[in-house]
Amino acid sequence: MVRTPLTPEERHRGERFGALLRAARGERSMTDVAAAAGISAETLRKIETGRAPTPAFFTIAALATALGVSLDALADTCAVPEPEAPADSAVHAA
Repeated sequence: MVRTPLTPEERHRGERFGALLRAARGERSMTDVAAAAGISAETLRKIETGRAPTPAFFTIAALATALGVSLDALADTCAVPEPEAPADSAVHAA
């Protein structure tokens, strides 16, 4: 299977996600968190460093559970911001 290249926004989102996981992990070892989530420590390392910026949903859900972080918090942190509408569009909508 050939994966399409990631956009800069997708890479940046993966880096934000990894940073959030590292912060949530705190002093816990990578091995302990990975085991609690049912994934390998290598997979967690790749996610935390942004080398695996698009993990599967069930991997994200397992990590959220293992770290005590809500999926909503993860989504809020990692969401790509909506582009802002031009300022003059509000005038035409009125």
